[in-house]
Amino acid sequence: MHIPERMCIACRHMKPKSELIKIVKNGEVAEIDIKNKKFGRGAYLCKNQECIENAKKRQSLSKHFKMKVDAEIYDEIRKVSEDE
Repeated sequence: MHIPERMCIACRHMKPKSELIKIVKNGEVAEIDIKNKKFGRGAYLCKNQECIENAKKRQSLSKHFKMKVDAEIYDEIRKVSEDE
């Protein structure tokens, strides 16, 4: 059985989709896609705190989506990663 893999935008490692958190650009807003069902341009981050912090420092989501992304989304991502 094939397991789909995606690349983390912080560490640039390929991992199974189930090990990553998906963030979607929905219009002019970036939001977390917990169920992986939302439509739009997506980005993936590892669930570990180091990758989340590196993405925040480098503003990886802003660069990936080519728009200003609020820093609060990284706090939301951190919370989601801790809940899983």
